[in-house]
Amino acid sequence: MLNPDSVGRTFAGTDVITIAQSEIDAFCAVIGETDTSIAPPTFSIRITLTQFEEILTQPEIGLDWSRLVHGDQKFEIFSPVKAGDGLTCAATIESYRVAAGNEIVTVRSDLHRDGALVISAWSTLVVRA
Repeated sequence: MLNPDSVGRTFAGTDVITIAQSEIDAFCAVIGETDTSIAPPTFSIRITLTQFEEILTQPEIGLDWSRLVHGDQKFEIFSPVKAGDGLTCAATIESYRVAAGNEIVTVRSDLHRDGALVISAWSTLVVRA
């Protein structure tokens, strides 16, 4: 079970993730996008999900990642992601509830480039009962 005291906490990533053109090309190929000059909006999920797993599976947070399914996703884009961008990620656990034995967690991730907010992404994650 998620520690309810973790709701409202923000966890700042310490690594800068540098985006390679080959990563954008590969992602675009999978989704059928032909314009690879910028990353598609959903590209950021590959960064944020990695951050979520590192944060939410910490012993003091207590989420069981092996039982997790992705429930919902939304994005707010302030600037496109391009090859060569160095991004940092901060994740905030915004809400938590239990419904029918399932844990439902909403996490917002903010991706920054040189201190400026590039993308905010919200994920609703469900840990099956």
